[in-house]
Amino acid sequence: MASVRLDPDLEALLERAARLRGESKSDFIRAAVTERVEATLTASPAARAAHLLGAIDLGGGVAGRAHEAAAELIRRAHGADRAAWPGRP
Repeated sequence: MASVRLDPDLEALLERAARLRGESKSDFIRAAVTERVEATLTASPAARAAHLLGAIDLGGGVAGRAHEAAAELIRRAHGADRAAWPGRP
């Protein structure tokens, strides 16, 4: 047997979701845990290790490193300010 503690906001969302599905909270939790366990255990080794390698899904079957994606987001958001950065053209 396992038990979990949920914060009040998550508890309320759980109650709402279970009610919408016509399930008990226990049945809803069991189904969610089963789904996540199966997804984890059947995933490829590369998929299971992706969070350790810093790879992120960029969509369209492309993966990249988190720092590269973050750098691109910063460039997009602050491109107009680039000229004001010291040492930048």
